[in-house]
Amino acid sequence: MSNVFSFTGTVGRDAELRYTPSGMAVLSVSVANNIGFGDKQQTLWIRVALFGKRAEGNLKDYLKKGQQVFVSGELSQNEYKVNDGSMKTSLELNANIIDLIGKRSDTGQAQQTYQASATTQSHDNFADSYNDDIPF
Repeated sequence: MSNVFSFTGTVGRDAELRYTPSGMAVLSVSVANNIGFGDKQQTLWIRVALFGKRAEGNLKDYLKKGQQVFVSGELSQNEYKVNDGSMKTSLELNANIIDLIGKRSDTGQAQQTYQASATTQSHDNFADSYNDDIPF
């Protein structure tokens, strides 16, 4: 991977699962990330895509509007022309990791975590590998 972009944000609408003509699964979701403070605060919308076997899992059932997520992957910027002839820019992220980090804002469900990366270690194993004999 040539670049890594990681951020936290809120899912803007329920995730959508589709398949390419070749049969590869693609899970797509838009995530809002607030940047800045006070009067200068802006919302940055990032289109996130997860490909292949990881997209076919149960993650679609959890990526609902209002869900807080941590996302990491390769970022790209694309330009496109709209009907009036003007150019628009969109940010797209090919995700390697999607973690649910909090409650959905419209429900009282408990915190859930889903690791989309097949190669990343469990955080629980990390804590178990250290003993309590730390000298400070």
